[in-house]
Amino acid sequence: MQIETLVKMANQIGAFFEAMPDHAEAVDGIADHLRKFWEPRMRRELLAHVDTHGSGALSPIVAEALAAHRSELG
Repeated sequence: MQIETLVKMANQIGAFFEAMPDHAEAVDGIADHLRKFWEPRMRRELLAHVDTHGSGALSPIVAEALAAHRSELG
């Protein structure tokens, strides 16, 4: 899958959860969604992209969720 598509999808998920009033719950929700609904290959590609290029293309809340839950997502 194209990395641009994965970044776009991750940012859309982030936008949904960002509306939650509890920030910590939103961060956990993003990671939980990625873990439940994304194939491991998709998660690995996104994490590899962040490792190589940084998280600049990701929304801040998605970058935070990836960093906080990396061990569960990789």
